[in-house]
Formats: sequence, C-alpha cells, structure tokens
Amino acid sequence: MDVGHGDDPASGPVDFDDLDLEWLRSKPGAKWHRYGREALAAWVADMDFPPPPPVTAALHQLVDGGDLGYPDWFDGSPLRRLFATRMADRFGWPAGAEHVREVGNVVQGVQLALHLATPPGSLIALHTPCYRRFLETASSMHRPILPIAAERTPGGWAFDHDRFEAALGAEPGRCRSLILCNPHNPTGHVFSLDELGWLAELAEAHDLLILSDEIHADLVYPPHRHVPIASLGPAVAARTVTLTSATKAFNLAGIRCGVAHVGSPALRAAWDAEPKHLYGIVSPIGVEATRSAWEECNAWLTAAVAHLDRNRARLGRLLADRLPQVAYRPPDATYLAWLDFRALPLPDAPADIVRQGGVVLSPGQEFGPGGDGCARLNFATSAAVLEAIVDRMA
Repeated sequence: MDVGHGDDPASGPVDFDDLDLEWLRSKPGAKWHRYGREALAAWVADMDFPPPPPVTAALHQLVDGGDLGYPDWFDGSPLRRLFATRMADRFGWPAGAEHVREVGNVVQGVQLALHLATPPGSLIALHTPCYRRFLETASSMHRPILPIAAERTPGGWAFDHDRFEAALGAEPGRCRSLILCNPHNPTGHVFSLDELGWLAELAEAHDLLILSDEIHADLVYPPHRHVPIASLGPAVAARTVTLTSATKAFNLAGIRCGVAHVGSPALRAAWDAEPKHLYGIVSPIGVEATRSAWEECNAWLTAAVAHLDRNRARLGRLLADRLPQVAYRPPDATYLAWLDFRALPLPDAPADIVRQGGVVLSPGQEFGPGGDGCARLNFATSAAVLEAIVDRMA
C-alpha cells in the first residue's frame, strides 16, 4: 500500500485500494480475528488500512531511542497544547489548553464526568440509535436514557428535538446530562449550527451537562462541516466536556489515548481532586502517536477522507444493484453506514442473516431504540473488499 508521508507532496500518491485480503485475515486484532478467517469483517470501527507512515516512523524512533521511562510532564502531557492548536486551526475554536485533561479513551472521559457531576438515577439524554458503549455506560452507572429519536427524512437524518424539549419540561430536573455524539454514530449525521444552537439553549434552560463526543470530527464530507458545540460561546463552553482522540480518523484505536476539554471550573476542580492514578495515565507511546497524527498526517487524512467519500457513494451503487430493498442514506461523516433491512421479510435480525453468508456487521439492536431491523456496516476498506462484502450480503 503506497501512502504518503505527512504533508510532503513528493512522498508519493496514496492508494487505499491496495489492500491484500490475506494480510487483513492475518491481523490479530478483533475486527478480522474474532469471527474466523473466512468471514469478511465490516463491524467494529477500525479502518482496514495500515496506520499513517509518519505515525509508524515516530513510534519506531521512540522505541529505537531507548527511553521508555517516565515522561517529563510536569503540568500535563503535550496533548493539551496539541489539542488547543488543532481546534483553533481546523475549527476556529480557541480552546484553552489549561482546560484539557488526558483520558484513556472517549468513553472513560464520559464516565468520569458523569460520575463527578451527575447523581445515580438522573437521566442521560441520547440521540438514538446510538453508540452501544454509551448505552452500556447509562446502564452500568444507573442513569437511564432519555432517547431523542432519529427519523429518516428526504433531506437526511433528523432528530425530534421538540419532543426532547417537551420531555425535559415534563419532569423538571430529572435529566442532568446530554451525551452529544457529533458527528453521530451510527447515522453519520453532522449536527448543523442551528441544531447545536437549539441544544445549547435547552442545556442552558434545563441545566444540562453536555458531554460532546467529537471523535469523528475529522471525517466530515463536504459540504458539511464540523462545529464543536463548545465553540458557540462562553456559556455553552462552561457546561461542556469536549472529548476526542486521533484514534478514529487515523486508525489508531489500540493506542488508548484521548483528551477531554473540561469547560466547567467546578468539574475541573473535582476532576483534579480525584486520586491521580485512579483512572490510569496515558502512555508516552499513545501521546507520541497522537502528536504525529495531528502534526504530520494531514495529507494522509485528506487522502483517506477522499477515499471514504468514494466508498460511501460506491456502497450506494452496490446496494441499489444487489440489495435495492435495503434503505441507505450516505452518511454526512464517518465511515459507518446505517442500513435498514426492514423492507425484507427476514426471519431473524439482519446481521445474524448476513453472518450466515460470511459477512460480519454490527447488529442494529446493539444501538438501542431505533436499531431493530437495521445493521451498521464499516466501509473503511478497499473497493474490492467492499464489493465482496455486498456480494456476500446479497
């Protein structure tokens, strides 16, 4: 696979279609290993591509340097400054580096914020269907969900925020938090400036903590653009925890490294008062991989998004040709397709059916309300593998 290095145009073209199926099947990670060599994996949100070469080179340099000892981070890791710089450069948001804290991943940051700032029994508002780890978090932390249901419209996915507002008013004070997944997983919806403004107003009126998962922010397709909700102004920033990582956009999930921008002074104080090692500490390896991704891999990211854009269109053509009964709207962001099989008379859940044919999708029921009869397909692969996936599904 020929991939370029960093932002150097002389480093050669990027060919994300140059993937060897046997190489994929030999990978020891969960995506291609768990269901056996004969299955075609399109489930968990890992890309099939190798990591960007600058990241690999940076990690080799770190290891070859012979120093894997304690890092000299007196006031936090370099991620704090890197995050602030990236938010300003890409999204025009002057996020304060002093408000950033390291986390092992986005879910850990969500759970820590909920633990410190909301009581058990309080409701968590979620746009549904939703990422299953958030459903598991709500269940294990004894904070039931208040669903904000998605509906398919001619203009794309929409969420019933009128009903959300009514539900908040019906039980004042019971809902204490909103987990905002923007861009949204699994629908790929990118929340518009108007939608974010409305959510910010509701959060202010009902005193909601906003936990904004923005891990897919770098994977938005034109003409859509990502807007960090905390960038809307000081009031919403002060009640928002913005969570992100380089792991999705640069295919680095195993490094277990992310950041949380904690806008609330009270929540930051409570966060900092916790025992420093209780929730784990990010490693120099994870920090160096993130640094390289954010500083050296913009050319790789641009090429990857262009390839994914082609694949989301290709998937639409393949489904129209082989499985026209399956409803699919190309996502505005992410490399995840939300497929609706309900027009087909299937005796079981669609992911169970297609698994019998050798394709592994993420079952829709794992995504909570609105997931029955649906499945999520990961199209971050080569054109040839994607075509083989749809052929087997059909």
